Amino acid sequence: MLAILQESLLNAPIVHRGAYHYFIHPISDGVPQLEPALLDEVTDHILGMVTKDFDKILAIEAMGIPLATALSMKTGIPFTIIRKRPYELEGEIKLSQETGYSKGELYINDVREGDRVLIVDDVISTGGTLVALMNALEGIGATVTDNIVIIERGDGVSRLRDMGIDVKTLVRIDVTEKGVSIEAVHE
Repeated sequence: MLAILQESLLNAPIVHRGAYHYFIHPISDGVPQLEPALLDEVTDHILGMVTKDFDKILAIEAMGIPLATALSMKTGIPFTIIRKRPYELEGEIKLSQETGYSKGELYINDVREGDRVLIVDDVISTGGTLVALMNALEGIGATVTDNIVIIERGDGVSRLRDMGIDVKTLVRIDVTEKGVSIEAVHE
């Protein structure tokens, strides 16, 4: 299962940022091009994993956007983007986040108390972004029905689970200077 995703990960180029081995992939970077068959496979798999008890899809900029778009088209459920810049709309919430290789602010708009949301994102490494987002959504009074992240790398998922935050992923990988290895495919 997830044959297209697995093959694309195994063929992903690796670049080095200091001691960090960074894989380049259509789901996480939009480079090389994101083929419709890969996006279709991934979003169909997501829909088989979720409770379907949500009324809004939340995507984290930037690479959560194509995932949310495809899911929205397949379900008819609207999506909103957690952005990296402020729009200064009424009710906008700013949150600070930190990943394995960067930190910054994110901005939530159009999420309200009582919303039931599905969160989709491309990669989880440390879990820092998701922790910040979950805390902000709890403060708003929104209910997260599912957290789906396509690619799991590092200890972020186990760290979040230890905090009581459930995260579902499609694949768990390791990345070395030699390339990507697939450690688990979650059915």
